[in-house]
Amino acid sequence: MASGDTEQSPWTRPGFIAAGLVVAIVLVLAVVLGLNAANNATADPEASADPTAVPTATQPSADPEPTGATGESVCGLDGVASEHAVTSTIPATWEFQGTIAYPTSPEFGPGLTDDQGIRACFQRSPQGAVVMAANALAQGSDPVTGAVWAESALGHGQYRDQLLGELSGAGSDATGSRLNIAGFRVLAYDGETATIDLGVRGSAGGQNITLSGVYELVWQDGDWKINADVRQPLDIATIPDLAGYISWGA
Repeated sequence: MASGDTEQSPWTRPGFIAAGLVVAIVLVLAVVLGLNAANNATADPEASADPTAVPTATQPSADPEPTGATGESVCGLDGVASEHAVTSTIPATWEFQGTIAYPTSPEFGPGLTDDQGIRACFQRSPQGAVVMAANALAQGSDPVTGAVWAESALGHGQYRDQLLGELSGAGSDATGSRLNIAGFRVLAYDGETATIDLGVRGSAGGQNITLSGVYELVWQDGDWKINADVRQPLDIATIPDLAGYISWGA
């Protein structure tokens, strides 16, 4: 493909990718964070802490030990799992936010929706973490509620202020593009953290693409949150197909 064609491809525009996958975290990861992490690290008061140090009581909501001790679901969803054992699809009802379908389940969540339409409260289980990630894709893609959702969905952590500050200036335009969840994998899960890989099919400008979006989640304040204690809470890559994924979607 010629370099001019590459420049015109909708899949190479950061604005599109940012709109399609969790607000503009992809922009932060692919562009801003990679270039400015060192300069911006001091902007977050929490960033001055040693990232290798064992968490202390000064950050209770981001501390794994208090979270485990007071980790009851914020909305009272029953069911807690400490191990990864998902081998089949997750039953869910699919609804739409804009053009992106998202799952809902009385068992796995979301169990709360506020007056701005922000969905939260997912079961403390691998299935709940998967449903949270899928809702994150839809909610983060909405230009109306994306910024408000990010405030709620990003957990407490040393990179939280840095991420929110950079995301606030990232615009996006997903006009003429479509994304559909097509599968998932639970890469890691221990009840405190979860690594969820969503397989996503997309189309834009007459082109089709398959993406892997790996979400780093953490259980905080009785819910699954995007882990702000890692520099790359969402890792996006193109993949050839969905082999190895559990089929799932609207």
